[in-house]
Amino acid sequence: MSKQHVDVLIIGAGVSGIGMACHLKRECPGKSFTILERRESLGGTWDLFRYPGIRSDSDMYTFGYNFRPWTSGKVLADGPSIKRYVSDTAAENDIEKHIRYGVAVTRAQWSGTDKCWTLTAVEEATGEILTFTASFMIGCTGYYNYDAGYKPDFPGEDSFKGQIVHPQHWPEHLDYAGKRVVVIGSGATAITLVPTMAEEAEHVTMLQRSPSYLMPLPSNDKLAMFFQRMLPAKSAYRLTRARNVAVARILYNRSRKNPGIMRRLMLGLVRRQLDGKADMSHFSPSYNPWDQRLCVVKDGDLFGAIRSGKASVVTDHIESFTEQGIRLKSGEELAADIIIPATGLDIQMLGGMDLVVDGQPVVLRDKIIYKNVMVEGVPNAGMIFGYTNISWTLKVDIAAEYLCRLLNYMDAHGNRVCVARDTGDSRGEGTVMGGLDSGYIRRADDRLPRQGSHGPWKVTQDYVADVKTLRFGPIEDGYLEFDGIRPVENTAPRSGLLRPLKSALFGS
Repeated sequence: MSKQHVDVLIIGAGVSGIGMACHLKRECPGKSFTILERRESLGGTWDLFRYPGIRSDSDMYTFGYNFRPWTSGKVLADGPSIKRYVSDTAAENDIEKHIRYGVAVTRAQWSGTDKCWTLTAVEEATGEILTFTASFMIGCTGYYNYDAGYKPDFPGEDSFKGQIVHPQHWPEHLDYAGKRVVVIGSGATAITLVPTMAEEAEHVTMLQRSPSYLMPLPSNDKLAMFFQRMLPAKSAYRLTRARNVAVARILYNRSRKNPGIMRRLMLGLVRRQLDGKADMSHFSPSYNPWDQRLCVVKDGDLFGAIRSGKASVVTDHIESFTEQGIRLKSGEELAADIIIPATGLDIQMLGGMDLVVDGQPVVLRDKIIYKNVMVEGVPNAGMIFGYTNISWTLKVDIAAEYLCRLLNYMDAHGNRVCVARDTGDSRGEGTVMGGLDSGYIRRADDRLPRQGSHGPWKVTQDYVADVKTLRFGPIEDGYLEFDGIRPVENTAPRSGLLRPLKSALFGS
């Protein structure tokens, strides 16, 4: 058994972990750190998923890190391009040497006596037990189980004579040319798979229980490319990023305040794309916009596949699998050679590791989140958790900046321990995922930490508000305890809205 100590341990080398490490090197250059990554390569989601057409569903000008602009004209980049971007970012910031690959963390224990974390891990290639200690721990593991996605137990599944392939475990050389494919689901994965596979398959059917809101978006941003031709690179990036943040916020806020208007707008866009080639009932959700995530359709490719007859959408429930396909509750049978259950993610927090504080197991469902960055009652620990309504990485950047500010504050004041403490009954409704009501979130209600009803305990999903709080707000706010003492809230004048708004839109 080996044992190693660093100032900061980062769990996960995906988009969040690499971003956190880069901020740490830039803003806390004296801190030693290690990234523990279970996989044999960095990239997280963009290393795991290999299904045809895998791409971002957020625009890359806001998905890219604020310290390393995305300069391609592509708005929606493919998976390999995103992984390459993350890898290049790590290389440019000399992060690779800090990563321990093939290491699965199983347990993290905080000792108030030793004032440090002890992490137990397994080197998966050899089975060797490893021990790491750190003064501060930051979870950058995302929110889903990498071992398996969610798949219901379908009646009669064993009787199907064809192939069943889950998108999270895509075979490297799956041959679907000239075959009949049924994709079960209506989320981002299905929306991506259907038009991509339709290029070679005989026919692809998207089988959904209920529709999702779809938004066509061009893969190339002509205005961004114009800015790049006419302006200095940094100015072009900032201007494009500011526009995209503003547009995303307007769409989300309008959807929450005027759902009827936004519903008509979104369905109108879909109707024009379909051009009468499909029944709009398959594209008219029963819920309001942004009660669940909006699905982006790259270049309207799904609608193009439907118009051409290469793809179709069926809204129904599955009665059972059969030898030749799927029998629906309506009595219809869908013939298939390949069935792809794009049925969602299995939520898992902190990579599934056990979390223990002074001998007491931490049940995340019983905890509330502080500024969506720390867990109430858990000392010297951060959790990078991105946005669900706009680009994930927008939150990664400002959360990482906040944690670096916190570490520097503790050093400046000689503090060894920091913990967020609820000063009253702040527990509210909902989880760390905000107001989303998707099936995969409802299924994980027993695993997700909660949000509070007000103040820093409430998840806002508002980038501008979070910039004001995380980038410019005082560290001492009356909720953080340092070495067992809660300082009086900082009464110094706080910056107004203009500076945070400018910073949120144009970058730091």
